[in-house]
Amino acid sequence: MTGFASAVSSAPDHVSENTEDADAPIASRKHASGAVGAELRSVNSRFLDLSFKLADEFRGLEPALREMLTAAFKRGKIEFRLQPQRAADAGWPQPQTEQLNTLARLEGTVQNWLPKAAPLSVNEVLTWCRAAAPTVRLEEAALEAARQCVEALKEAREREGARLVAVLQDKLKGLKALAEQAVPLVPQAVQRQQERFVQKYQDALQAVGGGVTPEAAQERALSEAAAYALRIDVDEEVQRLRAHLDEIGRLLKKGGEVGKRLDFLIQELHREANTLGSKAAALELTQISVDMKVLIEQMREQVQNIE
Repeated sequence: MTGFASAVSSAPDHVSENTEDADAPIASRKHASGAVGAELRSVNSRFLDLSFKLADEFRGLEPALREMLTAAFKRGKIEFRLQPQRAADAGWPQPQTEQLNTLARLEGTVQNWLPKAAPLSVNEVLTWCRAAAPTVRLEEAALEAARQCVEALKEAREREGARLVAVLQDKLKGLKALAEQAVPLVPQAVQRQQERFVQKYQDALQAVGGGVTPEAAQERALSEAAAYALRIDVDEEVQRLRAHLDEIGRLLKKGGEVGKRLDFLIQELHREANTLGSKAAALELTQISVDMKVLIEQMREQVQNIE
């Protein structure tokens, strides 16, 4: 099934303590530490085909992500994207009071020994603070974003699956109606053919001038009509069609992973419709066979999208 899902998960915020005043209460101050954006895109496929487009820092997560997607999905060509998301000022550190005090002391010590040393610039201070800042780890945020994406994509595919079931059920109704139309057509075709056989032998009887008795001609005509009826009998095909249609209806109602089973039943429907067309002795039966194959092909296209 087709589908799209995206999610953003933030990494746990870093907590620092303000201890500038020993008599003041400890104040926790949180700093935004980054977020991860994830995207899942799914298109139709008979098998499960996974591809990953991950930022370099997330390459090590690919085995865990592959296991997560394999457990959640059975079919589809799925592309997974995972990228860090940073605010415009995320590249700049937030200097802490303790860091600035340390730098000031160090600068004073250096300038006492080296009076000509240039004072620290703002860029140098920020560079030092950035190097001293704790490394932000986004792996857990990445996995959480992936889990959110998987759930969202599953919900999207379930909604699409419900729409596909409605479409398939509508096609089923059409096929059942066509099967019911075919049932009375065979006796009618046999009756018409029997009348043709009788008329043919009556004409032949008149042509030979009584060389064959009317009873013998009638018996021969009925015998050929019976053989003809056996050749064009489609009762078995119609019964199998009905059985396959009932099974498809049951699977659609049941739900779950039924795509492969439905695919097999669609092939069986197509086989029965072909047999029905090959035995057709009336234009109406031929048309019914053609209409059936059109509906079956439409169902086959939709079934390829079901797990």
